Formats: sequence, structure tokens, C-alpha cells
Amino acid sequence: MKFTVVGAGAMGLRYGVLLQEAGNEVEFVDAWQPHVEKMKEQGGVYVKRDHENRHLVPVKVFYPEEYQNTDADVLVFFLKQMQLADMLERCKHFFTADQYVLTAMNGMGHVDKLLNYFKPEKLLAGTALVATVLDGPGEVDFIGKPGAGTMNLANYTEQPDEMTHKVVAELQKANFNPTLTTNFQGTLMAKVVFNSVVNTLCTLFEITMGEYAAFAKADELSVALINEAYDVCERAGIEMINTRQEELESVNYVSKVANPLHYPSMYQDMSKNRPTEVDYINGYLVELGRKYHYEAHTHAFLTNLVHLAEHTRQHKA
Repeated sequence: MKFTVVGAGAMGLRYGVLLQEAGNEVEFVDAWQPHVEKMKEQGGVYVKRDHENRHLVPVKVFYPEEYQNTDADVLVFFLKQMQLADMLERCKHFFTADQYVLTAMNGMGHVDKLLNYFKPEKLLAGTALVATVLDGPGEVDFIGKPGAGTMNLANYTEQPDEMTHKVVAELQKANFNPTLTTNFQGTLMAKVVFNSVVNTLCTLFEITMGEYAAFAKADELSVALINEAYDVCERAGIEMINTRQEELESVNYVSKVANPLHYPSMYQDMSKNRPTEVDYINGYLVELGRKYHYEAHTHAFLTNLVHLAEHTRQHKA
């Protein structure tokens, strides 16, 4: 199978490299010039796992405007929410009506943008509990042992077809431990809720997931945010794939066992003075709640705190 990965950041590289190692043909499209130029210069990307065994993995990488191949079976999108609209417009010349789309981006907002370019029955979206760090141009670190992490995905139509099962099979070969569901909104919202706890709190206090989980009152904080998020989802008529207790257990397992040394992606953005995706995570829950006359006060407070931290760092830079 041929995959074109749009967005060769930390997660795009992890998915693309492992799909390539599983026997698929993979090409990458990215717009960050230092990163693209470095990979072209060195003939690939240097990959580490848990900071060790640095080695060069050959990859084919292109800028959006220079990529002309239209033969991909599946386009994989891994971008920041605020980058997606521009990238879609820059890449539309290699989209075809037959291509499937796979995405496991953080936050919410990407599905509506993708549906402007692709058929609903071709869209697979999900969540990835996989930790990866882009150390710099041409350098990526896969966090966790091979096979660490899981993902859930669903068809937008909630009707898996033959191609869906083929994609899931390739993801399994690549060690992503995929679970196919038939609950599209509930699948996506599970990761939004997870990130609204771990990403946001770890970012504000500049700590790893394990450091957060080790705090004596961590469960109390997690439960407050999970309950408020689930109250929003119930009012919106979204059936979640996890119970509230299962969502707490997911937060604790990933933070304590799977990736305790990991700084979430929101922290990575904040630490480099890049805009965070908090408006697409906690902020999304706030706006969804207001649509149904419910105020998610705690999520609103955290959204504003993240923006305050962004504002403060930018003025000190």
C-alpha cells in the first residue's frame, strides 16, 4: 500500500517511518523549510528510541508545491490544527476522488476542514496515545518500546469497508495496536478529554506525564476535568467509547506506565514559544458546552491560563 504523510513532524514521522518499515511505500510532504532541507541533505531522518540508538532512516520528502504524485492509496494528515487549512489548500493538486484519508490529530476542528476536500466515506479519523518528540530539523525520538501506545479509529460514516480493514491491518503490522470502532464522535472525543487533562496541566506546570501522575491529588484534578468534559458530551448527545472511570484509568496508565518521561506536545509547543492547540482541546469543550447552555468553567479557566502563559513567555522572549 502507498501512503503519503502530510506533516512530517513528530507524529507524522513516527507513523510514516513505521509504516515504511512494515513494507509500505511512504512519501512525506512538509512545509517547514529547515526540516525539509535537513532531511534532503542527509538523505532521511535520524531516528532514536527513548534517546538511544540514533540511526538514519531514508525517507522521501517534498514541499507541497513540488509534490506531484497522485497515486497514494491513503493520505495521512498530522498537523497542528491551526496549520491544516493552509496546508490543504497548498496540497489540493495531488488529491484524487479515490484516495482515503487517515488522521489522528490532536484536538477538534480538523474533520470539517478535511471534508471540504474528501468524500465522507473515505475519511478515517482517530486518536493516538503515542509519544514522540521532534528534537529538531531531521531528528525525531520515538518514546516507548516498540509496540508501546495504542490508537482508536473509525470511519466518518461509521460503516467500515474493505479498504478500512486493509488500513487497520497495515497499522497493526506497524505496531500501532489499532482498534476499529463504529462510534466516530465518541472515538475522537476520548482523546480530546485525555489531552484536556494531561497536555494542559503538564504544560502549565512544565512537568512530565509521570510527574503529574505522581502528585497525590492528581486523580482529584483529573476527575474534575473528566466529569466536566463528559457533562458537555452528554448534553451534545455524544456517546463516549469509555466510561468516566475508564477515561481516568487511561490517563493514569499512559502517564504512569506507558509514557511517564514524556512531555506532551502542548508543552513542546509552549517551550518553543509556538502557539498551543488549547483552543482546539479545552477551548473546544468550552464552546461545545455553551452551544448546549452549559458552562465548562474549569476548562475555560485552564484555557485562559494557557493563553496567559503564552502571552507571558512571548513578552519575555
